[in-house]
Amino acid sequence: MAATPSRVPWHRQIGRPQWKAFSAAWLGYLLDGFDFVLITLVLTELRAEFHLSLAGAATLVSAAFVSRWFGGLALGALGDRFGRRPAMIVSILCYAVGSALCGFAWSYWALFAFRAIVGVGMAGEYGSSATYVMESWPKALRNRASGFLLSAYPIGTILAARAYDLVVPHLGWRWLFWIGIVPVLIALWLRRALPEAKEWTDEVASAGERTTSASALLNRRWTVANIVIGLVVAVSLVLIFSGHAGSLYPLYIALCVLGFVAFAVQVGGRSWPMVVGLMATVFCAFLYSWPIQSLLPTYLKTDLHYGAGQVANALTWAGLGYALGSCLAGIAGDRFGTRTTYVGGLLASLVFVFPAFALGGGGSIVAVWVLLFALQATSSGISGLLPKYIGDHFPVRLRAASLGFTYNVGALGGAVAPLAGAQVSGHIGLGPALVWLAGGLTLVTALLIGFNVPARLGRLTARPAEPADAVAG
Repeated sequence: MAATPSRVPWHRQIGRPQWKAFSAAWLGYLLDGFDFVLITLVLTELRAEFHLSLAGAATLVSAAFVSRWFGGLALGALGDRFGRRPAMIVSILCYAVGSALCGFAWSYWALFAFRAIVGVGMAGEYGSSATYVMESWPKALRNRASGFLLSAYPIGTILAARAYDLVVPHLGWRWLFWIGIVPVLIALWLRRALPEAKEWTDEVASAGERTTSASALLNRRWTVANIVIGLVVAVSLVLIFSGHAGSLYPLYIALCVLGFVAFAVQVGGRSWPMVVGLMATVFCAFLYSWPIQSLLPTYLKTDLHYGAGQVANALTWAGLGYALGSCLAGIAGDRFGTRTTYVGGLLASLVFVFPAFALGGGGSIVAVWVLLFALQATSSGISGLLPKYIGDHFPVRLRAASLGFTYNVGALGGAVAPLAGAQVSGHIGLGPALVWLAGGLTLVTALLIGFNVPARLGRLTARPAEPADAVAG
């Protein structure tokens, strides 16, 4: 008698083409993580060269987040219309070229602009790679697909930290960005002969489906309006996160919110409140995780007085915790359910937030490593379930753009995070600021996911005849 699927080891349910697809996407996401975090490692060097305050340097971290909403929407729509694989290739080229250009930056504004290019590519990579892998794997294993894929990001950050230790003290910060383009050739080679995602092929390409996110966004009735909305949002975000909004700060925020809601209506239709709810959830997720991810190197160098090698070691342990946490989250998610596992990981992370930043300069280096490992495993690692959590809310023909857009609009929380951390640290110190921001927003995120707020909002406006899984996730 043939073994039932439930008795077959999970790794044998994945065929060779599916593993090849996963490997290529994983490597691309690793390189994405490498390029994206480089800016956080050299904030102290950039402050000295461009004569910036900590808050001013932190805006360079925010620069990549300013453009991510556009990358997630545009490259996601490309993936919905022409396939996940072409969108992956365009995305990786975009962030690699942007990273190399950062090495040639001659001023603050040049570096800000080049980091924005990196943000476009990263957003596209997140949406296209996540949908590509999940739609290539069996549905029962998609939490694993999501968690395993996102484990690549912290591995990329580990490699970046080691590169910082080897390169910057000897060659300077610019070389760290220039080498970021070299490994992209490997990913492009691997992706050259990849099969397209099976679920997209079956439901969109083979069926001749033309009603995708791209057709919705390029509808003639919306074309001119979308161009205007996009420009207004882009200018508003640049002014906000570069610190030039002045007294019109609330107005620019309002314009951004209205613009994002307008795009949400086009992508989500009658379920647009669900899209807004997902944006808010992801926004809070970034607000709890990115103060630590963006300012941890600065904290280690300024508050704990670590050298380059010690910073690299601490970030290595933190990254390993992140990677292991993502993998464990995927396994647990398939066993216990996506939301249950997600909330459990968030609540567990609260145990480690305070001790991780309470040791001060007199604490044991090994103790710092252990606490950062545990904190990142439970806090950032659990976010490996985010692609699965978001993707479950949308049909295939809209999934890449919807996932990319909602996630990357919410990722603006990552742009707010370093600025908030820098501002709060001016009053209570950087360590306590990281504790309060991470702890408080973790609890808010757990409540939003635990009570299934986005899906509840979607049900308020969904038609009774719509399938439950279209809005329930």
